[in-house]
Amino acid sequence: MRPLDVGVIGGGTAGSAAAIFLARAGHRVTLYERVAKPTAVGAGITIQPTGLHVLCRLGLYPYVVGRGARIDRLFCESAARRTIFDLSYATVGDDLFGLGLHRGVLFEALLAAVARESITVKTGIEIVDLARAPGAGRSSWFVDKHGERHGPHELVVVADGARSQLRDDTGTSKSVTPYPWGALWFVGKDSREHAGAEAHELRQVVDGNQRFLGMLPTGRGPGHMPGPDLVSLFWSIRCDRVDEWRARGLTAWKDELAALVPESVPVLDQIESADQVLFARYHDVVMHRWSTRNVVYLGDAAHATSPQLGQGCNLALWDAMVLADVLAEEDKDLSVALDRYSRTRAEHLAFYQFSTRMLTPFFQGDEAWLGSLRDLTMPLMVKFPITNRIMTLAMLGVIDGFGGRMLQLRLPRKEPSAEVAP
Repeated sequence: MRPLDVGVIGGGTAGSAAAIFLARAGHRVTLYERVAKPTAVGAGITIQPTGLHVLCRLGLYPYVVGRGARIDRLFCESAARRTIFDLSYATVGDDLFGLGLHRGVLFEALLAAVARESITVKTGIEIVDLARAPGAGRSSWFVDKHGERHGPHELVVVADGARSQLRDDTGTSKSVTPYPWGALWFVGKDSREHAGAEAHELRQVVDGNQRFLGMLPTGRGPGHMPGPDLVSLFWSIRCDRVDEWRARGLTAWKDELAALVPESVPVLDQIESADQVLFARYHDVVMHRWSTRNVVYLGDAAHATSPQLGQGCNLALWDAMVLADVLAEEDKDLSVALDRYSRTRAEHLAFYQFSTRMLTPFFQGDEAWLGSLRDLTMPLMVKFPITNRIMTLAMLGVIDGFGGRMLQLRLPRKEPSAEVAP
């Protein structure tokens, strides 16, 4: 594809990664971010092998892995300490692992990479509308919340998150549904007493499908100075009960969690104020095509899901990589290339959107019988090699649709021995 004038809306994971890939391919890229001074914020995320593959392509693998925490196992048990499932990356490959990471570390790494490229970055500009640019071919103006126009740009990359206002600028059918359940998050020092492999596992404890606590080793936080190992604690909660949680007070909540998961006490003891606890709500976003003649939607703006399979960030990174690859391979009309992008992503995204939507009520929901059904069936599923392998592959993010295809990964055989600059 000839060099294009590209406008990217949103400086998060998908937007920044796309901007880097496209700038390296020779396109003229302008990145718009609504936050005036973007900073490294957020809680823990899990980077799966698919995300690590893209970070290798971006040249960010050594830094990110150096600051993250290796995850070899996803372990879930009931309040009675009965194993619900135990999934090991080694089931699929000895060299495979997940990475517990502070979201701010990924932000810093991507931001540093953006700064090294010939990318024009415009912050403090919230784009709320797109408009055709008369006399400029198929280019589009970007309209900010003050009515000012920016651009025009030949290729529009919309990556401004699940709450994007720009999905209305396409005629494709779509639905956006808020999940009734969200999560409370806290990131603290990982002062738990680890025993063996527990230092390298994402541990979850469930009590039905209405009480759900997880602890994710999160490596070290943003910034280049050495810091303590961190852990992200998350607790499932209905969105309409957050005010009730605040009114109830920290002591009662911490006592409840400590009774359910005693090993969480060293983390809970670090929480002194409700202001230290973040609340995250989630959306289910479905678009039946992710592109039009010159507009493409990436990441949560295109296909947000609940976090049950931990794939949001990984899917966003894969989106950005595929978009750049399709544009590099397609020498025809831009609309043809974007249509090819939508077709290329269709099977992979369909599998993970469907699977996450089906799985979520078993872990977060109001119908208690689903939690009981989960406790009955999942322990049986992990005992059979074939279903255990399928569950593990789903966790890795590599299942490319319902036909049995797998994404191909290229990862280093060894982890970096020391942290490097982003």
